[in-house]
Amino acid sequence: MEYETVIGLEVHAQLLTDSKIFCGCSTKFGATPNSHTCQICLGMPGVLPVLNRKVVEFTIKMGLATHCRINPEDVFARKNYFYPDLPKGYQISQFDRPLAEDGWVDVEIDGNKKRIGIIRIHMEEDAGKLVHDEAGPFSYVDFNRTGVPLIEIVSRPDIRSPEEASAYLRRLHEILVYLEICDGNMEEGSFRCDANVSIRPEGADEFGTRTELKNMNSFRNVQRALEYEVKRQQYVIEGGGKVIQETRLWDDAQGTTHSMRGKEEAHDYRYFPDPDLVPVAIDEAWIEQIRATLPELPVEKRERFAREYGIPPYDAGVLTTTRALAEFYEETVRLTGKPKIASNWVMGDVLRYLNEEKRDIQDSPVTPSALAGMINLIEKGTISGKIAKEVFEEMYRSGKGPEEIIREKGLVQITDEDALKKAIEQVLAANPAEVEQYRAGKQKLFGFFVGQVMKATGGKANPALVNELLKKTLSSP
Repeated sequence: MEYETVIGLEVHAQLLTDSKIFCGCSTKFGATPNSHTCQICLGMPGVLPVLNRKVVEFTIKMGLATHCRINPEDVFARKNYFYPDLPKGYQISQFDRPLAEDGWVDVEIDGNKKRIGIIRIHMEEDAGKLVHDEAGPFSYVDFNRTGVPLIEIVSRPDIRSPEEASAYLRRLHEILVYLEICDGNMEEGSFRCDANVSIRPEGADEFGTRTELKNMNSFRNVQRALEYEVKRQQYVIEGGGKVIQETRLWDDAQGTTHSMRGKEEAHDYRYFPDPDLVPVAIDEAWIEQIRATLPELPVEKRERFAREYGIPPYDAGVLTTTRALAEFYEETVRLTGKPKIASNWVMGDVLRYLNEEKRDIQDSPVTPSALAGMINLIEKGTISGKIAKEVFEEMYRSGKGPEEIIREKGLVQITDEDALKKAIEQVLAANPAEVEQYRAGKQKLFGFFVGQVMKATGGKANPALVNELLKKTLSSP
């Protein structure tokens, strides 16, 4: 039997605020355990939460960027469950009246666009973190993360393959990072997701029993976990069994999922409006004020780069991976007027050196101005493309400008015809056998002569002029 996969994702994104959602404690990652806590985030009796306005603003931004309807009034609710890392015995979240609803994003799979619906985006606080002692039967609780602001983005069950799920996650990730409301760091847990997956016979209308997958900390692991779970469910059904509604953990080392607990339903959490927090009222003026601050988003930027700069779609995709990279490229183009040449240098040497050192484009020692200056020197004929590689490396290592490096190293390109003719004559005189073979019809030797002249001039000769003068010289008797 052929089966159809049905996937829905619940994405949690930590918002880039300095303080927590309901108190003034820091959200900085990596602090000493339990050092970023207070009476409010620890749930002490008699304390009252106060909503961080920035959290609401950031959530509205994401709602607008994903074509959601922003509700004029939304309510915080208590999600009741017991777990050691939840000090209050409930989590402040939203239930029936979230901030944003009914949105969508488009993803591209094998050149085809697919629209995936978003049911809701709501605000909530994060729980703490359990640290298990491998040496003994102990677990420790770090409450630093308790109260850190999150948004949860709940998709519709529109996803039909692990590949689509990965593409959808990447799209949400790049939007969040472009908006500068989340750093997207999956290793630190600031961008994570749970997946609900089920299968059903092809053509069936009803959904199958779903399982929830947790503990996936990379795009690759999300795809791997979904692929495994789809196969596991097929094996269970074809073996005469039934898929159980449960929460399963992904084991990266084993490449398998295993049961964690039974899957809860909404009524299990006994949601009710939080009596300590008033409803949040959002007027149209505030929404429009936030809308005016939205940057050009990656899909639109990608299309504009290809259209406006005439670069291939692949180049546009790479150059818009992050907002900072796109800005670096555009500034280089503005200063050179050479979109494709700028694209080649940014995608090639700039990113190669940065990737080798695991640095971001914001940390590049070579600025757009310096890169543009070097490209302009190539275009003027001051240096050759080959010498530019050497110049760029020195720019990256030292932070110096291209003109200074060229002056210090004496790398100015040789364009003097008499000097080049002399170098050519010396090369031909040193290789009489090759000259005879070339004149006898072995045209491939021309590249050999060019290489020898470039070697003789330390790579400083103007390649185009060398080619021109060589042809004239070799054609002479």
